[in-house]
Amino acid sequence: MDRTTVEVYEREAQRWVAERGRPRFADDAAALAGRCEPGEWRADLGCGPGWHGPHLGRGGPVVSIDAARSMVGRIREHAPDAFGVVADLEALPLRAGALGGAWASKSYQHVPMARLPLALADLHRSLHVGAPAVIRVTSDRRIDERWNDEFGDRHFSYWPTDRLRAVLIGAGFSVDAIADDGRDWLTASVRRELTLADVVGPALRMLIVGLNPSVYAAERGVGFARPGNRFWPALLASGLAERDREPLHAYRNFGIGFTDLVKRATARADELAPEEYVEGAERVRAFVEWLTPGAVCFAGLSGYRIAVDRHARAGWQAEPFGGRPAYVMPNPSGLNAHTNIADLAAHLRRAATPPRSTA
Repeated sequence: MDRTTVEVYEREAQRWVAERGRPRFADDAAALAGRCEPGEWRADLGCGPGWHGPHLGRGGPVVSIDAARSMVGRIREHAPDAFGVVADLEALPLRAGALGGAWASKSYQHVPMARLPLALADLHRSLHVGAPAVIRVTSDRRIDERWNDEFGDRHFSYWPTDRLRAVLIGAGFSVDAIADDGRDWLTASVRRELTLADVVGPALRMLIVGLNPSVYAAERGVGFARPGNRFWPALLASGLAERDREPLHAYRNFGIGFTDLVKRATARADELAPEEYVEGAERVRAFVEWLTPGAVCFAGLSGYRIAVDRHARAGWQAEPFGGRPAYVMPNPSGLNAHTNIADLAAHLRRAATPPRSTA
């Protein structure tokens, strides 16, 4: 989370409790608890002093997480049965699939906007497939009030509905609804899907766009995960990564990001409808316009031809994608017998260095 914001909560915890001392969304928290399976852990993320903990704990244990130690120290007063943990929303100390539900009311809004996809990817990792979550953030309708914070210099991200929906889908969630109160808050009700979460954020050198996750890859949380897929051997051979099947390391150390044209996981790509490629391309295009990677590399001609240009060939494309240079490389699947690791590595190196006339 934004560290200045955490410092504000550390300093102002006592005043916060005195002036805001009630759970504003108790009914919503109880409704989320009712959607969780009995006995499963649910998390109160950015819990503050724990006001919503008792309502979330109907039917199962609660772990209350906040980055401000002074807030966690007050949880026992309001949620005596909850387990308080000091931790950052961008680095949850939870094993994969530990949670059966998550409540994040007005907490992720303190994560800088371009960093939210990775924070939600960590939440996706922490939830089991099918688990519900509620995420409430500040609406962009409030952006004119950003200097009127009575508690100090807190950071707020002001979210348009369409961008929030795209980020949630990219993070591997299905969106049941996004409620807009017309002024202050957007409240998203989502479920964790069996898919891959995007690995994207600021300072992207190159964004890799796969066709869609295989079920095998989605279950392991890594794109191109099958032993016979040549993407990771090619990326290592290209010098653009140094750890096999570790996309987060590739992003943090080499600026390589990952997403998919279609988020739905399938056993085979031919299970997808053309409309899914077209719709997915619009989501990816919006991400590219927002995050402005140095280049966009599509790993597979077939999806690009369906979604963007049916006459496309491998290499640099004449038209940019989302305003950024676009490259299309052959599909690295082991089923593609027309290319090898060395050829794929050469494609990746070219894609990472767009020519001056293309950039």
